[in-house]
Amino acid sequence: MKGNEAMALAAIKGGAEAFFGYPITPQNEIPEYLSKHLLENGKVFVQAESEVSAINMVYGAASTGARVITSSSSPGIALKQEGISYLCGAELPAVIVSVMRGGPGLGGIQPAQADYYQATRGGGNGDYHLIVFAPERIQEAIDILKQAFDIADCYRNPVMILADGLIGQMMESVDFDRPVPHRDLPKKDWVASGMKNHKGRNFVSSIHLDPKQLEQHVFKLFEKYDLVKKNETRYEMINIENAEYVIVAYGTMSRICRSAIEILAKKGINVGIIRPITIWPYPTEAFDKIPKTAKGILCAEMSMGQMLDDVRIANNGRLPVAFFGRTGGMVPEPEELVDAILHFNERVVK
Repeated sequence: MKGNEAMALAAIKGGAEAFFGYPITPQNEIPEYLSKHLLENGKVFVQAESEVSAINMVYGAASTGARVITSSSSPGIALKQEGISYLCGAELPAVIVSVMRGGPGLGGIQPAQADYYQATRGGGNGDYHLIVFAPERIQEAIDILKQAFDIADCYRNPVMILADGLIGQMMESVDFDRPVPHRDLPKKDWVASGMKNHKGRNFVSSIHLDPKQLEQHVFKLFEKYDLVKKNETRYEMINIENAEYVIVAYGTMSRICRSAIEILAKKGINVGIIRPITIWPYPTEAFDKIPKTAKGILCAEMSMGQMLDDVRIANNGRLPVAFFGRTGGMVPEPEELVDAILHFNERVVK
């Protein structure tokens, strides 16, 4: 299946009950697919008049306990940032698919990874975090999306799947019958459902005008984020044993790095990969497993170095860190990564 359509079907299999969104390349096949298949199954699909409208519709539907999804691409996600902050502040579960394109501004429609800051640091206001997954291939995106609503419900927090245009537009063989873990979820006794099913009235909001109350609310959110770090941090270690160098890469870039380390192996250079699967929370503990044989770390991205900050923090000054990046929709060849390792010292970040 095509990546976007596969993610859309995975969302349905994961329990999506409603979609609210607005079209933007290169993710348009997601709403296109859901517009047909959600309605066929008696669910809700709304093409809103704008991204701002769409994310606020997500807020409203999520407050009733519905499993809600939206999708967009870079500038569209930027427009949703205020609403995403509201979702986090009100502790509303939702799933957000972001299929990255080149930027800044309208940029271009080719694949990029320059929305790392947008996803992991957030463009909305206040102290908050999304749970952010960065799949490497379509099958992994499917497996994550089938779990995403459970994860969102478990922590009462939005979950973002951060893919790029290549994953959205390419085609791969996929298996929708692969089992994924399911969770025993708490009852949604917080939903705004009037007084039909419980005593009293629930009020869903992110506003706390008393600064002491707001501070306590934020403290509570960060206790939850600590739990997310403990339970949901995911990564993959590839060929790490006795590695001379370690490349850190995610998504499409990690696929290119897999090919690069095969070429390097033929040259007698053993290179491993740390592949973050969650980019928030970031898998800092993976860096503790880098072998003593390693001479340095290469951070590789399709951006100008947005993950580099997290790599340097996780490395904590132990090894030299170099950087390789392409941006604007340019997808590198494996040979470019090979060259970056061969000329590692010239790329070390001071």
